Amino acid sequence: MTQVKRVSGRGIPLKGDDIDTDRIIPARFLRCVTFDGLGEQVFADDRTQLDGQHAFDQPQYQGAEILVVNRNFGCGSSREHAPQAIARWGIKALIGESFAEIFFGNCVAMGVPCVTVSSDVANTLQDKIASNPQTPLILDLETLTVTMAEFAAPVAIAPGPQQMFVNGTWDACGQLVSQAASIQQTAAQLPYIQWQR
Repeated sequence: MTQVKRVSGRGIPLKGDDIDTDRIIPARFLRCVTFDGLGEQVFADDRTQLDGQHAFDQPQYQGAEILVVNRNFGCGSSREHAPQAIARWGIKALIGESFAEIFFGNCVAMGVPCVTVSSDVANTLQDKIASNPQTPLILDLETLTVTMAEFAAPVAIAPGPQQMFVNGTWDACGQLVSQAASIQQTAAQLPYIQWQR
């Protein structure tokens, strides 16, 4: 089981409401057979348009692991390529005012927590990260807090997903593998299954 109780790392601020999955990963990159390489194309059109000024291109944010966003992040189409691209860029957790439901679910399935904060907290974190990009954030899923140096604030996530992260049950494959002996035992008792190793 893969428990996610705490995520710590440098932050990256991405300001703006209603950033949709088409902006996170443009449709032309969805033709891939695997998700490999999607991290390089995350926000491709926005980054081109901003000519190096997008947060994901700025040197002070390279290697950041916690993305701080605003309202309704991940709205639009349900493509799971969007959270895959963000995770493959290196993001391990998201903090924002709100998340689109399908985007949130896709993140949970990958083990990437998305927690919500008030608008004031989101903006404060974004400003503090911009001023001190080397200062790490600590997202604690057990105490439901985020801290950055002397600043601390509450975060929220529904009890179900919170427990999935803390207990490691978000990882469906991990749960299946951990029960291999029970699965083999049950399969051996079924007359229509020939269990082969």
